[in-house]
Amino acid sequence: MAETIVPVSHEPPAEATHLRHHFATEEQQMDASTLGMWTFLITEVLFFGGMFAGYAVYRNLYPAAFASSSQYMNVVLGGTNTAVLICSSLTMALAVRAAQLSKQRDLILFLILTMIFGTIFLVIKGFEYHDKWVEGLVPGLHWGSYPEAPQFAHNAQILFFLYFCMTGMHALHMIIGLGLLSFLLIQAYRRVFHANYFAPVEMIGLYWHFVDIVWIFLFPLLYLIGHRR
Repeated sequence: MAETIVPVSHEPPAEATHLRHHFATEEQQMDASTLGMWTFLITEVLFFGGMFAGYAVYRNLYPAAFASSSQYMNVVLGGTNTAVLICSSLTMALAVRAAQLSKQRDLILFLILTMIFGTIFLVIKGFEYHDKWVEGLVPGLHWGSYPEAPQFAHNAQILFFLYFCMTGMHALHMIIGLGLLSFLLIQAYRRVFHANYFAPVEMIGLYWHFVDIVWIFLFPLLYLIGHRR
C-alpha cells in the first residue's frame, strides 16, 4: 500500500485568537470587557465618593481647624506627584496605542515607563508619610502637641485621619495597578497583544487613568485649599 505523504507547511502560524467560547465575535467580547470595566469603575467612584463626601461635611463643620492643618501639607511633594501621575497617564495611553498598532517594543517601553512613574509616586508618598510621623501628625498612633494652633488640635485630627485614609486607599490602588502592569509586561514580552487583541491593555489603562483622576481631586482638596505660606 502506498504511503500518503502529507505536506508540511513552514509558514509562520497566524495570530492566535483570544475569543472566548461564550462570545460570538471579538467585537462583542471587547464591548463586554469595556462594559464590565466601566461598571467596576462606577463602584470605585461610589467608594471614593463616600470619602469625598465625608471630607466635605467635616470641612464645613470645622473650617478653622482644617485651615490650620492645611499648613502641614507639603505642596511641593504633592505637586511633584501630580506631575508624575500626569506623565504616567501619557505613557499608559501610548502603551495602549502601541498595542493597537502591534508595536511590541513600544508597548514594552511605555509599560515600563508607566511603572517607573507609579513607583516614583509611591516613593514620594512614603517620604510624606515619614514626615507626618516625625512631626507627630498621625492620629491614633503618633499625635503630638500641634503647636501652631493648639485650640484646634482635637478637630485637626479629623483632617489628618481623612488624609491618611484617602491617600492610603489611593496608594493601595496604585500598588494594585503596578501589579496589573507587571502582568501586562510579562504578556507583552510573550507577544500576546497585537492589533486584533489588546483588550487587557486598554482595560487596565482605564483603571490606571481612573486612579490618576482620583489624585487630581485629592491634591487640591488636601494640599491647596486653605494653604498659605
